[in-house]
Amino acid sequence: MHYWLMKSEPTVYPWAQLVKDKRTGWGGVRNYQANNNMKAMQLGDKAFFYHSNEGLAIVGIMEIAALWHPDPDDATGKFGMVDVAPVKPFKQPVSLADIKGHAGLANMAMLKQGRLSVSPVTPAEWKIICAMGGI
Repeated sequence: MHYWLMKSEPTVYPWAQLVKDKRTGWGGVRNYQANNNMKAMQLGDKAFFYHSNEGLAIVGIMEIAALWHPDPDDATGKFGMVDVAPVKPFKQPVSLADIKGHAGLANMAMLKQGRLSVSPVTPAEWKIICAMGGI
């Protein structure tokens, strides 16, 4: 199993909407590296749901429910999407400030490439963040 972090602006698609929907296509990604990260995902991989721009916090865990497939909203045919399903919310959100302040998370991909919307998370980082979130 691999771990990921996926960002969404809460004014566009918040965690609460994913919970209500029970599953959604994670589309609209137009960055080649983020797209390649989604291509590398396997069924059952887990991903943190991160509220970007507003909130700036990891708020829950999702599971990859469908492998990479073409994004129907991409007229170029170059970009795709995966489907995700909610697994569980964090008992307490883990803020960007909390992540930056933890020595064990200093090398997280999201901190090195802050604008990347889909990034890998190491097993050690996953464990630390889950503990910080009360899971």
